[in-house]
Amino acid sequence: MLLLVSPVAELHSVELGQEHELLLQRFFDANPAYFLMLQGNPASPNEARDEIRNPLPEGWRFRKKWLIGSQNPQSELAAVVNIVADLLAPTVWHIGLFMLATSRHGTGEAQRLYRALEDWAKANGAHYLRLGVVQNNARARGFWESMGYSQTRIREGIQFGQRKHTVCVMFKPLAQGTLAQYLSLVERDRPDV
Repeated sequence: MLLLVSPVAELHSVELGQEHELLLQRFFDANPAYFLMLQGNPASPNEARDEIRNPLPEGWRFRKKWLIGSQNPQSELAAVVNIVADLLAPTVWHIGLFMLATSRHGTGEAQRLYRALEDWAKANGAHYLRLGVVQNNARARGFWESMGYSQTRIREGIQFGQRKHTVCVMFKPLAQGTLAQYLSLVERDRPDV
């Protein structure tokens, strides 16, 4: 499977592994707004290590987890995405993290990078994409809605660092799938569960 190709001319994609922990930590440290909103404090000194090394919850089936960085010509990260193939059910892919450097907000790059990610996932077998967005993060929720995502359920009391949040679970069909078809694959995302 070919790695995602960046639609932003100056950026190239790289699959991040343990050898990239310092690079990823520098990116997290340079872009604290996400962590301040989510956790109530900047990225921990082990944030990158944990992002790269921590396994998914026990019992969650999946095919592959990617952590993909978009690097500029100076080899600095401009964006990072964590995406998991066939999470919980075949053809369901999960976006665990989609983060663009703060200095690049408002440039349209987030939309271009996301569309390339969606096309890549679809070409590699995804029929549905899912993610969770913190309910009080209006900017992020607006972004995902503008990309065609719909809410499937609300999960309350999810702990992130020092903060508890209400999380909106969202999904997007990449073909002709319906919400009912999606929920038949991922029962955990039913609104009544």
